[in-house]
Amino acid sequence: MKRLAVLGSTGSIGQSALNLVDLYPERFQVFSLAAGSQAEQLYQQALRYRPSIVSLCDSGSVGYLAERLPGTRILGGTEGVIEAAVHPDVDIVVAGISGAAGLLPTYQSVIENKVVALANKETLVMAGELIMNHLARSGGTLLPVDSEHSALHQCLRGSKPEEVRRLVLTASGGPFLNRPRDSLAEVSVQEALKHPTWEMGPKITIDSATLMNKGLEVIEAHYLFGVSAERISVIIHPQSIVHSMVEFLDGNILAQMSITDMRSAILYALSYPERWESSLPRLNLASEDSLQFFEPDTERFPCLKLAYDALKGGQTYPVVLNAANEVAVNAFLKSVISFTAIPQIISEVLELHTPCPVEDIETVLEVDRMTRRRASEKIQHVLGRG
Repeated sequence: MKRLAVLGSTGSIGQSALNLVDLYPERFQVFSLAAGSQAEQLYQQALRYRPSIVSLCDSGSVGYLAERLPGTRILGGTEGVIEAAVHPDVDIVVAGISGAAGLLPTYQSVIENKVVALANKETLVMAGELIMNHLARSGGTLLPVDSEHSALHQCLRGSKPEEVRRLVLTASGGPFLNRPRDSLAEVSVQEALKHPTWEMGPKITIDSATLMNKGLEVIEAHYLFGVSAERISVIIHPQSIVHSMVEFLDGNILAQMSITDMRSAILYALSYPERWESSLPRLNLASEDSLQFFEPDTERFPCLKLAYDALKGGQTYPVVLNAANEVAVNAFLKSVISFTAIPQIISEVLELHTPCPVEDIETVLEVDRMTRRRASEKIQHVLGRG
């Protein structure tokens, strides 16, 4: 029986993980649940799964939960989420809190040598060097839950690093793959949230529409698999059947294919190193008319190039990239700025940054705070120009 801490339990990853608990009740027990601000939804989950610990980032709602869940330990704030993750009785941490908010709970889970099923790509984007250095020393386990990185992990099983020529991440291209570039400034929030193949949260859906999501995944892949930026490629694959590929030195390519359902990647991480019989829907290739692949247009989607540039620049550039993107995406979701202003804000903030080495988590947090202030100022400047 594996005891889980599900961080971000009310989000898409968390709900998918809990669905797997329902499918494998003899294999999983929910020890702790943590969420951001969805107190009522978290309460309903707690009633169903009876965890020992329930934590809510929004400390103001802790009293609401405490009144309704007698006998359950109720925690609040980031410290509460960390405690829910690193409790000695937790076997696996499902790190599903999106954005920079998931950094500290995931980082501390790694430091405490928990098995971490990582869905929060921002953690490695911001603190990849710190985390991978710790794992190298401790022998801890970090298993990717992103479908693309799960695919790479599967393709690389049994291979030697020196046999790999390059990693190939696939991208659906989002809802604006074929939309004229000169009309992108006019897209609405509702249009940007209509992803053609995946059901995800709002922030990651906008990242998919700008291709920033793929850029963040390039940085994550660099840290996870120890491959340089020059050996990580992105290719557009609208059908989202092939989740990623590995090209080897001899020219052979291994591709991982499955349905567009995050439960498949989550199950792989939670059952690793085994593979369990699954009742999830099967991929029927005979029903697919074709599988298409295109080179990405970085002029249409400049966020992808910005991510590569940040990775090649190294040091604290990826921290700045992530923070500026989160601020810009949030402004777009509130209809404060246009869709095309997102990469504009990120680019201008990156240009102003003076990088420094990432020596500790405090450096990461300080650069993140500074960047958020600077990005907010840039947004006000853009509005002033408008």
